[in-house]
Amino acid sequence: MCMLKIEHLGIAVKNLEESNILYSKLFGKTPYKLEQVLTEGVSTSFFMIGDNKIELLEATDANSPIAKFIEKKGEGIHHVAFEVSDILKEMKRLKSEGFVLLSEEPKKGADNKLICFVHPKSTNGVLIELCQEIS
Repeated sequence: MCMLKIEHLGIAVKNLEESNILYSKLFGKTPYKLEQVLTEGVSTSFFMIGDNKIELLEATDANSPIAKFIEKKGEGIHHVAFEVSDILKEMKRLKSEGFVLLSEEPKKGADNKLICFVHPKSTNGVLIELCQEIS
């Protein structure tokens, strides 16, 4: 099985509290979830917009991927996440197609998901995240 749908868009922000206020005004609603992901060095918030999710990510560690992203590119769209039904099979499929994965095994991510990132050098500069619901 391939990718099922866009699961969410991830936006890197410098200040999650200020960004939650900004995006709450923009979307007309508050985030439905706030969460820290210690393994990734981020604090996150999630907004539901219809059937779509937006994830805001703030670095909690100066060496985290989000801190490095903001340092290089500034705030903005960080990744596009796709829902998959079997992350291990999808990782294997993508590797066999020549894509470079940023980890050999999926990790626990935010919003009760197993995640794996595909290196942007193998996807025309777009960081892709694979997400599978943890059952």
